[in-house]
Amino acid sequence: MPKVPLDIIIPIYNEGDKVIKLLDQFKSFIKTTHRVLLCYDHSNDNIFDYEKSFKNFNFEIILVKNISTGPGSAIKTGMDFGNSECVIVYPADDFLNINIIDKMYNSFKNGNDIVVASRFMKGGTMKGCPLLKSILVRLASSTLYALSSIPVKDASNGFRLFSRKLLNTVDIESTDGFAYSIELLAKCNRLQLKISEIPAQWEERIEGPSRFKIFKWLPEYLKWYFYGLSTTWLKKGPQSIKKKDKSSLTS
Repeated sequence: MPKVPLDIIIPIYNEGDKVIKLLDQFKSFIKTTHRVLLCYDHSNDNIFDYEKSFKNFNFEIILVKNISTGPGSAIKTGMDFGNSECVIVYPADDFLNINIIDKMYNSFKNGNDIVVASRFMKGGTMKGCPLLKSILVRLASSTLYALSSIPVKDASNGFRLFSRKLLNTVDIESTDGFAYSIELLAKCNRLQLKISEIPAQWEERIEGPSRFKIFKWLPEYLKWYFYGLSTTWLKKGPQSIKKKDKSSLTS
């Protein structure tokens, strides 16, 4: 598989019509050479109804079968599938932030191993979020920023860029939901790699049920939240990080 600068990973679940509209926007606005990995759970996903239209786009689109089920596993499957310089995990229903994808890639080229699409820095917004979810994500992000050496104001947004160097170095241990996003942020910080953020706009999903499961995923989120704090307070260093098995890496 030829290498490209950027893989955009989109976890999907019967969102074919929405995805095609999103890809139309990608075609118009993204300048960085990229490939799109659509990561699906089941062979009867309605994305296959639109597969013939993939030829109309000026970038490669690959359907990638999730090795398990759920968005977190779909994203990790996409990360392992690709061989690009970096990946961006992008929501299938986000039509607000296509214009920052090139900016995120440029930040990566400037030496950052994670680029966070930040809802909580100046210029970022979060609208329509249920109260409990809003309190939890804001509290986690603000306290990690204040009490740890993690240098970004949005710790939990799953929409972000990861360098291939980081993905080839650390083993992703989290299994629930989007906890991988906090895990990789905390591990990147512990490795003393560079992290940056770019303001992003966020609105709660209005079509279909949210895939965010607060109570089911909370224990995993808390695990990596305290992992992030321990880097600062317990002086945990890079040697404490579980590294990726090099034999599992694709060429």
